[in-house]
Amino acid sequence: MAVATAQPMHPPKMTAGQSIRSRPPSELLAAVILIAVTLLVGSVGALATASSVTTWYVGLNKPGFCPPKAIFGPVWTTLYILMTVAAWRVWRAARGTGRARIPLVLYAAQLGLNLAWSLIFFGLRQAGFALIEIAVLLAAILAAAAAFWRVDRAAGLMMAPYAAWVVFASALNVDIWRLN
Repeated sequence: MAVATAQPMHPPKMTAGQSIRSRPPSELLAAVILIAVTLLVGSVGALATASSVTTWYVGLNKPGFCPPKAIFGPVWTTLYILMTVAAWRVWRAARGTGRARIPLVLYAAQLGLNLAWSLIFFGLRQAGFALIEIAVLLAAILAAAAAFWRVDRAAGLMMAPYAAWVVFASALNVDIWRLN
């Protein structure tokens, strides 16, 4: 007579080779929510930017290292994808442990500060005030990246291009403020 043994009811860990279709519904839901929130923030920021990029911004004196406007869309799209994937990796790696709470709060804070910069610089057309805000944004990005690193090193590294771009944007912001 065979005796059945109780098996744990936890889903098996996902491996790198498994497709997204085989992921548990909670992982897909988390990914969808993170993508939606990030896209919403990016879209609101883009609306603020669009209101000034063809009018006010065109007339500003800009430094020689200012890239062509066609660069900004692809760069920000890539950065939003990287930061969203990084946040999802943290959520997934720390799921059920409570270790994702602080990193994801920091993620949300930097995302809000990212939006605030667009609203201040392009919406309110306040390059000087945007300088103060971008310094706070950079600090929040670095805090989120460090918190991500402690949970998932790849996620922490995925925030590095974003931090680097914001350093570059800070230099642009300084010179635009100085030249105008």
